[in-house]
This record gives sequence, C-alpha cells and structure tokens, in this order.
Amino acid sequence: MMAEVAVVLKQLQEERSRIEQAIAALAQLNGSLDGSTSGSNGSRRPLSTAARSRIAAAQRARWAKLKAKKSGRVAAKAGGRVMSIAARRKIAAAQRARWAKLKKAA
Repeated sequence: MMAEVAVVLKQLQEERSRIEQAIAALAQLNGSLDGSTSGSNGSRRPLSTAARSRIAAAQRARWAKLKAKKSGRVAAKAGGRVMSIAARRKIAAAQRARWAKLKKAA
C-alpha cells in the first residue's frame, strides 16, 4: 500500500514539473502571465505632449461642432410658436369654466 502511494506521489510530482515547464514556456511567448505587459499594448508608439494636445484640441472642436448643430435645431423648434397674452387668458378662462361645470355636475 505504501509503495503504491509513493508511486502515485512520484507521478504527480512529475506531472507538476511538466505543467510548470509548460507554463514557463507560455510565459516566455506571451511576455508574462501577471498582466503587467500585454502584447498588443507594448508595440504602441509613444506620443509627445504636443501631439496629445493637438489630438485633444481636434476632438474638442469636433464635439463643439456637433453640439452647435444640435443646439441650432432645438432653438429653431423652441421659437416656432408664440401665443399672445390675450389668447392665453382666453384659453385659461375657458378651462376654468370647464372645470367649474364638471365640479357642479359632480
């Protein structure tokens, strides 16, 4: 019985050794397994501060242009219909009369 356990233990240790070797080989191919460097990000060229500033300014300009288009459309809709004070009072009086009629019926 003890001999069998020793044999199984030896086989498991050999298997662990093979797995550790395979992990080491994969780590060399991928850089590292801890995620400190990724393969796709490592090949990027660094940008200078001036280049970043130009890119950021261009993006801000694109957003400003887009927002200007949107705000122009909203302003056109908002100023489309204006009601006079007299018309507003006439509608309010008619609505008060409707409510009074409903309250009287109830």
